[in-house]
Amino acid sequence: MSRIQRVILDTSTLVSAALRMGSVPDRALLKALRTCDVCASVETLDELARVLDGKKFDRYCDRESRRSFVALIRRSVRLFAVDNADRAAVDPACRDLRDNQFLALALVSEADALVSSDEDLLVLHPWRGIPIVTPAEFLG
Repeated sequence: MSRIQRVILDTSTLVSAALRMGSVPDRALLKALRTCDVCASVETLDELARVLDGKKFDRYCDRESRRSFVALIRRSVRLFAVDNADRAAVDPACRDLRDNQFLALALVSEADALVSSDEDLLVLHPWRGIPIVTPAEFLG
């Protein structure tokens, strides 16, 4: 019996899902939650909370709804511990060093795919054998 697929959704994908119900990133998130283990780390969840707490998103969605979204994601993911040694093992590194946290998480969680809307990650596809795909590609 094969294990359930493990998928990581990066911050750009989750922010888009939070702000636009019914969008491609939102549908990708719903599919991932329904069919996969969605993997995250404390750091990736903290980044999501920090980004979504920004005032620039007030015009799209009220802050309480965004915080509720983060709480839902925190309850729905499978959490993996990523330490400094894991981050140091990221090779090749992403040109945006902040995105290395997703690559380290991919290694630690043995992810089957990383779903991203971030060109800095997408240009690495495939990274160490792990597909890096857009939300649309994930939807198939």
